[in-house]
Amino acid sequence: MTTTLPTSTAAATPTAGPVRRAGRWIDHWDPEDAGFWAAGGQAVARRNLGWSVLAEFLGFCVWALWSVVVPQLNGVGFALTLDQQFWLIAVPSLVGAFLRVPYTFMVPLVGGRNWTIISALLLLLPTLSLAWVVGRPETPFALLLGIAALAGFGGGNFASSMTNISFFFPEAEKGKALGLNAAGGNLGTGIVQLVVPAVIAIGAGIHLERAGLLFVPLVLLAALGAWRGMDNLSTARSDHRSWAKAATHPHTWIISFLYIGTFGSFIGYSAAFPTLLTSQFPEVTTSIAFVGAVLGAASRPLGGTIADRLGGARVTIAAFVVMGLAAGLAILALSAHSFVLFLLAFLVLFTGAGIGNGATYRMIPAVFRAGVRDGAELAIARRSAAGCIGIAGAVGAVGGFLVPRGFAMSTTSFGSLVPAIGVFIAAYVLMAALTWAVYVRRGSRLAGEGI
Repeated sequence: MTTTLPTSTAAATPTAGPVRRAGRWIDHWDPEDAGFWAAGGQAVARRNLGWSVLAEFLGFCVWALWSVVVPQLNGVGFALTLDQQFWLIAVPSLVGAFLRVPYTFMVPLVGGRNWTIISALLLLLPTLSLAWVVGRPETPFALLLGIAALAGFGGGNFASSMTNISFFFPEAEKGKALGLNAAGGNLGTGIVQLVVPAVIAIGAGIHLERAGLLFVPLVLLAALGAWRGMDNLSTARSDHRSWAKAATHPHTWIISFLYIGTFGSFIGYSAAFPTLLTSQFPEVTTSIAFVGAVLGAASRPLGGTIADRLGGARVTIAAFVVMGLAAGLAILALSAHSFVLFLLAFLVLFTGAGIGNGATYRMIPAVFRAGVRDGAELAIARRSAAGCIGIAGAVGAVGGFLVPRGFAMSTTSFGSLVPAIGVFIAAYVLMAALTWAVYVRRGSRLAGEGI
């Protein structure tokens, strides 16, 4: 007699969608399973992406808030030097860069939904403190600088948001999802420079406190939306080893250096541009400043798309060349005191930086896949690439501090922006040459890898 063994429960049970437990935790998450994805996984992932984009968008708005406020401070009773103004717009970028590291590891520790709520509510600190301090011109500069530094909380949001969303999507859709998440966040830099100047000018006088108060209900909405619409994944694990492995890989630091030139330029120019317009062309309204940041954010996905066709390294080199030429055009504009030429130069700079952002990001997985021979090595390469993305994102954001401080030191020491712009041109030349030598030059180890 033949005995029929019982079929295992796992094999007999059809793939089911996500099952939640208390606290909106999901214990089983397998986006690579087509059945799971179709049975509700995709809907859950997209809903989490939507609320994540909003929270990250507001994070970037708050991160860039002082770029709009600083040019107006002397008009409401403050007496700040140009060097002090550049400190106020540079410090949030530096704080945000450092916060990106711990923010990356908070998602596995407390849950993506929970951390989105917490990180959104933390934005109340910089917004409410800004609303309080702008009405007190007697505030010591050290305290004013400390309050400006709180805006760095907004910069940290990018890291945790990208980490969280990366857990939700399958490999085939992860690039698109992360691209939408990043672009939605970057767009906040331009939107805040468009909306806030109009809001603070409603009615008689300038009402700078509105710059902070405007975001209070939006932050509460984002926190409420995350509470009601997002989920925690218990399967999300903090991969410290991928960061450690990536940190020992020389290409992590090469790409991080390049990312200072692309993303760092974008966030640095975005922060500095309103103040540059005020100091160099006081006859012109700063309300036009938002166009540059919007162009930079919008061109980031374009850079990734072009890089998919032509290779990230080649597009990155082209971006640096364009940025160098545009910076040279800015020098000509300053010598001729031509606002139109200056604006054109910076719009090209923003576009080049945005395209470079997408292209440099596209290089990362290609660099770490180079020479991989089997599935086991591919899994290691993916983890190392993920660690590189986190490190490069933090290091690149330091450029948001270096660019404004470069302008400050240049104007303080030489009375002109030209020396700083000359240094930036030299940096772009160096970065383009390094990219070519390592990833494109015939005879280099990675030249044939399609990077």
